[in-house]
Amino acid sequence: MKKFWLLFALLIGPLLFYLLILLVDINATFLPVQNKKVISISTLEPNQEVKFKDHITILGFFGEDLLNRKTNALNLNEKIYKPYYQFKTFQMVIISPFGTQEKVNQLKKELQFTTDIKNWKFVFTEKEKINLLYKSLKTNVKLDSLAYSSEVFIIDKEGFQRGRNDDEDITDGNLYSYNAESISMIHKKMVDDIRIVLEEYRRALKKNKKEEVFKNPYKNN
Repeated sequence: MKKFWLLFALLIGPLLFYLLILLVDINATFLPVQNKKVISISTLEPNQEVKFKDHITILGFFGEDLLNRKTNALNLNEKIYKPYYQFKTFQMVIISPFGTQEKVNQLKKELQFTTDIKNWKFVFTEKEKINLLYKSLKTNVKLDSLAYSSEVFIIDKEGFQRGRNDDEDITDGNLYSYNAESISMIHKKMVDDIRIVLEEYRRALKKNKKEEVFKNPYKNN
């Protein structure tokens, strides 16, 4: 009996330890869902082609005075958009008030000097509807009278808001959004968090492909 338990410890013990480490690693690389009640873009504009569903979205609100707030766009473009825009499902979505179309075109011209801006999406609607969408998000920062907020949000493929629940700089640990005016915030926190979400979906896609091949090993032959 002693030999059995010794062999068990030597053979099974390391395997169990490995599985435990694997589970801890998976949990550590998952960005928590903070909010499942985000209003869809189609609620604002029913004929709008831009959508949250099946996309990993960085959502922002640059407001009526967006050219004077373009530092936000430049920060996000350099630190978030450029490294990840080639992911097919990744997009930057900016909700803008009607009447800002010309300003948006000017901003896009500046961005496209150094970047392929195909995944920068601008949605135009009434300020009342913008406020409605913003109120459906969890954040500690209010939208101002020009429909501007310094905060940007990570929205996953299900249309859920992601964020941290263990942030050391916040009393209750809940980080719902990211200050786009702060290059430090983007660099130290948002870069890591969007990478976690993208890696999560990459792993899921890889797993699904393996399962499909296992179910039908002759599919690709």
